[in-house]
Amino acid sequence: MSGENGKAPIELRLHDGAQLFNTLDPFPFREGDVAADAERYIVEWAQELPKDEPISIVIHLQSPGMTGKPGPDLATALTSWFGAKARSEAQALRELFRDGRLAFLIGFAGLALCLFLSFVLTQRFEGPFARVLQESLVIIGWVVIWRPAEIFLYDWLPLVRRRRLFQRLAEARVSVKLSPP
Repeated sequence: MSGENGKAPIELRLHDGAQLFNTLDPFPFREGDVAADAERYIVEWAQELPKDEPISIVIHLQSPGMTGKPGPDLATALTSWFGAKARSEAQALRELFRDGRLAFLIGFAGLALCLFLSFVLTQRFEGPFARVLQESLVIIGWVVIWRPAEIFLYDWLPLVRRRRLFQRLAEARVSVKLSPP
């Protein structure tokens, strides 16, 4: 479903602009934290929208709130908030890959040690106990490398998905419309 200018719409109906922000936050709108419920609502709706369409957010206000011109502050606050969230996800992705590289080095060293010990056991000892110990070392070696493999194969996908979603929300066109009470 497309809204104005071909953008997928997310609509919020608020009594005033302050409902969009964390009430414990001492900063004015532009620097304020978006309330967790408001963020969750916007993100959940954005996840349902087509991935290839730009997003628009329409805020219907019954009263302008504390300032006479809420539009630019609300729009800037929302897009800045989601831009910061996108940057946070990008940082988390960089940290995950840095941790993954370290885990890979540790895991590779652990795998090499286990395979070496298994080889030494094979060369020096025979019998069922030696065979069980040898296979156990091989299994332990592969388990040690499992976490780095998991990081590089799977763990980065949710971070990239969230970063893209937050970036789309940061680029959203936010419009504020005053509605009669």
